Formats: sequence, structure tokens, C-alpha cells
Amino acid sequence: MEYKLKQISTSGIAEAIAKAELYRSLNEPEEAESICRDILSIEPQHQFALRLLGLALTDQFTTGSSDRFKETEEAFQQLSDPYERRYYKGLLYERRAKAELKSGHGPRAALTLFELALQSFAEAEKIRPAGNDDAILRWNRCVRLLQNSSYGWEESDLEGAGFEAIDASPK
Repeated sequence: MEYKLKQISTSGIAEAIAKAELYRSLNEPEEAESICRDILSIEPQHQFALRLLGLALTDQFTTGSSDRFKETEEAFQQLSDPYERRYYKGLLYERRAKAELKSGHGPRAALTLFELALQSFAEAEKIRPAGNDDAILRWNRCVRLLQNSSYGWEESDLEGAGFEAIDASPK
């Protein structure tokens, strides 16, 4: 027996988005991903579904070969808003760096990713909408992770990776 995917209705997109958000909040990113793919099959440029898909994929990050970094990057590159493309690119790098840290790999692999995240957040900050401090909040989280000595950061590693310009003093 052959099974085929069924299409959802255009009028069901709003409810599907709500379900995808719920599944992400329940830590069931595979279900959220599936719903986003259903939405994108009928509206390929649906911006909210692209964001949710990318986030659901980052929720599944590991450092193994099943890591879907490239696929996530492609979803975020389809975002039409320049601010969002930069912001979510930063989030992509930040979440990949955190996956590296959780995997127990040495901190050096994460340093480059944090640097890329910080660059993306800085670019997003420059063009952010009025009152939107999300890029600053993410920047600060990355800096706090870099301040956390329990990850085994060496001062020379941080400086060698270009982090000497980061004001890491608590605000």
C-alpha cells in the first residue's frame, strides 16, 4: 500500500501555525517541523512558517551527521525581511554553538560559531525595528556564555578568535 501526503486547506493555516507553536513549546520539534512543511507545501514563502520551521530544526541540532544546519540556513535565507534574515542567521549560529558545547566537544569549535552569531546580531541590531531589542538580548546571551568559565574557555582562545573587542563586563 502506498501512502501519500495530504494537503491542508489554506483556511487552516492559522490553526496549523498555532499547533506548530504549541508543539515547539512542548519540546516536540519534529511535529512542529511536519506542520510547517504542510503549510509551506501550499504557501512556499509563508514567512511565519519559514521562521517556525527553522526554529524547529534548530531545536533538533546535534553535532552528528544528522544535523540539519544547511537546511535551516536555507529556510532562514528565504525570509524576506533583511532584519529577520540577519537575526535568524545569528540564532542559527548560536544554537549550533550551543549544540557543540552540549556534545562535549572542546570549546574551540563553538568559538567560531559564537563569533558568527555575534556578527549577525550586530548587523541585525543596526537595522532593527524601533523598540525591537531581540538582537541585543541574543548578543548578551552569547557574551554571557563566553564569560562562563565552566565551558573551558581560555583567554588566549577568546582573543585568538577575535573576541577581544567584546565588552564582556556585566551590565
